[in-house]
Amino acid sequence: MERILKNLFLFLSKNKAMTKAAKKYGLRFGASRFVAGESLDMACDVIADLNRKGLAVTIDYLGEFIEDEQEAGKMAEECIEAIRMIGTNELDSQLSLKLTSMGLDVSEQVVMNNMRRILDEARAHRVFVTLDMEDFPRCQPTLDVFKTLKSEYNELGTVIQAYLYRTERDIEELDAYHPNLRLVKGAYKEPTDVAFPEKKDVDENFKKIMQNGNYTAVATHDDKIIDYTRDLVKDQGIPRDSFEFQMLYGIRTEKQLELAKEGYKVRVYVPYGTDWYGYFMRRLAERPANIAFVLKGLFKK
Repeated sequence: MERILKNLFLFLSKNKAMTKAAKKYGLRFGASRFVAGESLDMACDVIADLNRKGLAVTIDYLGEFIEDEQEAGKMAEECIEAIRMIGTNELDSQLSLKLTSMGLDVSEQVVMNNMRRILDEARAHRVFVTLDMEDFPRCQPTLDVFKTLKSEYNELGTVIQAYLYRTERDIEELDAYHPNLRLVKGAYKEPTDVAFPEKKDVDENFKKIMQNGNYTAVATHDDKIIDYTRDLVKDQGIPRDSFEFQMLYGIRTEKQLELAKEGYKVRVYVPYGTDWYGYFMRRLAERPANIAFVLKGLFKK
């Protein structure tokens, strides 16, 4: 049943009509639990509150299905404003973004122009930027953009997905760039010829590639992976400034605070914006128990 629900929500996450409707009707049906708000000001308040609790942040202006150069430019402007907001308010926050929202599906020139504008601003305000990883067809294009830009900007990292067979090889190729990596399990529905179909195999690959010699964000809510990381750090004397934990806004908040109190660096992924539908569906797919929060939203006034 859980796998059926996961596949259903992943299917729904790509529905453009539902995405359009979600923008129109706003953050309803439980989405506000996982999304900081529709505006940058609302996100700023959330970041400040998390910082006061000892948690670092990476902020993401949500956007999907960008197929127009002008719209991609507007997305880039929002990212630039977010960087300025972080710098002006001296917040402990980075920026995350999807290359499709910057025009990856439009043209190479569009995405590179937008990214250089963003990274110039990030350099000026000392804000780190991470390229989120998307579905498999966009994996190689994302890594290609990363490699090109990393030779120009130090303020750049990317995401690696443990459920892909290719990931170990990708890390080996990225090693020459001394990358800052966020390690995730993967949240898209992929065919079995490119991704591990079983969770246990994904978990084992996650553990295997965790020690890659680069600064790594261990992005997980899984207690077994968290405990494995704790034990690994203790047994091998790994410095705590060489990695961090990352978790999503609205999920396992108590665990985030617990790890921070233990002295670990914990960064919360905080999304905001009106284009929240696809992100929300993938959160439900990852953990169908989150559906309970949606049902509560349905019966509120």
